[in-house]
Amino acid sequence: MGQVLDKFHGREWRKAQIRKISDKVFERVKNQSGRPNLTFEDLYIAVLLVYNDINKRLPGPHFDPPSKDQIRSIMKECDLNLDGEIDHDEFVKFIQKLTADTFVVVSKGLLVTLVAAPTIAIATKRATDGVPGVGRVMQKVPNSVYASLVTLAVVWIQTSCKEIE
Repeated sequence: MGQVLDKFHGREWRKAQIRKISDKVFERVKNQSGRPNLTFEDLYIAVLLVYNDINKRLPGPHFDPPSKDQIRSIMKECDLNLDGEIDHDEFVKFIQKLTADTFVVVSKGLLVTLVAAPTIAIATKRATDGVPGVGRVMQKVPNSVYASLVTLAVVWIQTSCKEIE
């Protein structure tokens, strides 16, 4: 449950995750190209790698990377020194601008999971009161434990479904 709640901490957590992904991808592409900055082609590869990491690490739906035209227009906005290449600081700003809407969708999905699952858990627990054998067992399980177990099960199912896709 703690790991699930860690993913719900908010803006600072999201910025830290994007920064980790951005730093890792920038260094990887920079080392492969042998240049200190990223050209448009390098940037496009880096964006694909960033979206791949986001889809692997963050809960919720998978996100499609932007088109080359979208990348080109955002690159023009973020290329502060107008040299046609993106340095590390420009890359971080570029990725933050590119992924701003991604985290809104992730946050909404987490909110639904973390609010709806416990509510449904308590409702189903109450519904089992009249079932012979099951009702007694369910009454002995504390609501908080049952709600946590159901929430973890929902998160596990969501993650499993995400891996299958």
